[in-house]
Parts: sequence; structure tokens; C-alpha cells
Amino acid sequence: MNVTGHTSSPASIRDVAAAAGVSYQTVSRVINGHPSVRQSTRERVLAAIDELGFRRNATALALARGRSRAVTVLTADTTHYGYASILQGVEEAARAATYSVGVGVLESADEAAVAAEVQRAADMGGGLIVIAYDPAGVRALEAVPAGLPFVGVVETPASTPTDNRPWVWTDDREAAYEATRHLLSLGHETVHYVAIPSGTRPTSARTGGWRQALKEAGAPEPRPVQGSWGPGGGHAAGLELARDPSVTAILCGNDDLALGVLRALHEAGRPVPGEVSVAGFDDAPHSAYLTPSLTTVRLDFTGLGRAAFALLHAALEESAPITPHPVSAPELVIRESSGRPPA
Repeated sequence: MNVTGHTSSPASIRDVAAAAGVSYQTVSRVINGHPSVRQSTRERVLAAIDELGFRRNATALALARGRSRAVTVLTADTTHYGYASILQGVEEAARAATYSVGVGVLESADEAAVAAEVQRAADMGGGLIVIAYDPAGVRALEAVPAGLPFVGVVETPASTPTDNRPWVWTDDREAAYEATRHLLSLGHETVHYVAIPSGTRPTSARTGGWRQALKEAGAPEPRPVQGSWGPGGGHAAGLELARDPSVTAILCGNDDLALGVLRALHEAGRPVPGEVSVAGFDDAPHSAYLTPSLTTVRLDFTGLGRAAFALLHAALEESAPITPHPVSAPELVIRESSGRPPA
């Protein structure tokens, strides 16, 4: 409380800039330990930080150590294949650059909870990588404080983002398009789709790629079956689809869903690929060892994590601007689970 009895608002980076007589970009450089700031300016900014109490506890510790060689990854999940592989790629690249990596888990999509977690990550110093495949991650991207270097790992954007959106992504739309075209090329009249949730919009890029391939082929567009992220959702969707004898090809939004679909088709007595072809997405490690082995689309999530760190590292070291870009092309991996429809 201040002397008037009213609660004081936390000092912002612009408050520090005004008190020190510099731009907020200069304050950001001081906070992140960039060498391009004159010593007299640095001391003036540090004095303003002390006076205003701007993130005093964490900022002072980071500045006392010199440049903070650390990044924090914010994610709502650390177990699913794509998320875990991105984390692996970030850690590998950071270790090679002698940076440390912290992980902040977004346990809720609640706006206040997300903002608090983002602020904790910002207080650690260094930079921030946000995995924004879900509502919590998308909210975290929106809550990143001005002046904090960050990179977002996002779903395929509907259009090429502007340079002030430092994002990386894989081309999910093209991947789903190629998988659907493969199944259609085998002679299936259409391809049914078991969808993963989308964190950014009603229709994911994977759903869009599936629809585009059907439209170009003049094939009927079945209603997508909404799955979840795991095998349980795929199993429920597979039981529903197995009851329809006209279903001969199913594309799944990830390989875990495909695992559940395969089990459901087995229980329903519909052999794969004799009666129904199944394709997955991601090429998770277990995909090659299922019976039958799973046709899927390989996405380089580990490479995506490395690219996210490289982009952030360039900004932290002031060696290159941050610009949005896709990372690696998807690769269709044809295995035993896809074949021609029954005669």
C-alpha cells in the first residue's frame, strides 16, 4: 500500500524508461544483458529499476550474473509426442549454445493463471518460447510482456504472419493434404477424418488440408469425427466409424488417435487394410511397430524445437532479426495400414 491507502500498480518497463530518460527498448536491452548499452546508461536504468521495484527480485539477480543465458519454455503439455519432441529440440540446441532451459507448465487456460505463469517466466530473465497448440498456449502468447524476446511455436497460420510475430511452425495443412491424396489414390471413394482439437480456430490446418484434397478430387466430404489427443478418443471414434460399412479409409489427426482407431476396428472385426485403410499423423516412435505398421506423415518436431531456439538465440545475441517461418516439409511414410479398398 502507498501512503494514500491505495494499492500501487506494478511498475512497467515504460515507467522504468521514463524514470531513466531512455527508450523502453534500451531498458529491455539492459534487462537482457546486451553489450551495446553504454555503462552510464546501464547504471541509470538499474537505478530506476531499484527505485521503482520493477521485477526487482528476479531482474537484479539476472543482472548480477551478467547476461542471462537461459530460456523458459511455456507449454500446457510435456507428455504428448509433439510437445515432448519440441522440448527435446529446444534443450538440445540450448545445450549446444551453453544456455539453460526451464519449463513452465500452463495448468489452466484461465486468463489470470496464464498471465501469472507468463510473468514468472519473464522474471527468470533471458527469453521465452511458447508452445501454442492449445488455448492456454495461445493465451500465453498474447500475454508476453512488451520488450521480452520470445518465439511462438504455433499451428500452421491461415496466412503468412507479419514480421512482428516471431513464430515457427510445420506445414500441417500440406501434410494432411498429402495423406488424404495418398488414400484417395488407392481407390477409396472418400476419406473419413478423426480430428484433434484446435487451439487457435474452429477448424485446424490439418482439417483444412484434408478438405482441400477431397474437394480437388471431387470426393464426398464426410462429417469429421471429433477426437481428443490420445488413444481413448481414437478408440471411441473408431467404434463409431466401424459401424458404417461404407467407411473404407480413415485419416487420424495424430498417431495416438490412430492407435485407438486400429484397436476399435480390430474389435469390430474389420481388418486393416483389408476392409479399412488407416493413416496417422506425426510418425511417433511406436507407429512403425504396430500391427499393421502405420502409414503416417512425418513431422520434424525436434527440428521445430531447434529452430525455435535458434530464432530466439539470434534475437538474444542481436545477431539477426526474428522473422516468422515454417520449418521443414512433411514427409509421407507409407506402411502396411493403407491399401486398396475391398473389391
